[in-house]
Amino acid sequence: MYVSLRDGETQEALLRRFQRSIQNSGLLREVKAKRFFVSNGEKARIAARKSAARHRRRARKEAGLEIGGPVRRRGGPGGFRRPGGPGSSGGSHGSGTSGGPARS
Repeated sequence: MYVSLRDGETQEALLRRFQRSIQNSGLLREVKAKRFFVSNGEKARIAARKSAARHRRRARKEAGLEIGGPVRRRGGPGGFRRPGGPGSSGGSHGSGTSGGPARS
């Protein structure tokens, strides 16, 4: 990437113009992406995850949920916690039920 000094341009303005041209060209994004080897299978998994997230965002937007603010999730800032898990006060530990399918 090459930028030449214009008449009356300061060094700071030249540097800002250079940084903006690098950003617009996508060169940094490409270099960062090639920093580590990513297999074709991993690329496909990443693309599938991004696609699923894009579809979820679109569905939320169409449902009118994205207008108000951030989506509230269950469980607070620590994430979703299953009842009876670690840190809960009243769990059923040792009762013989695992939460899975019932077996006879």
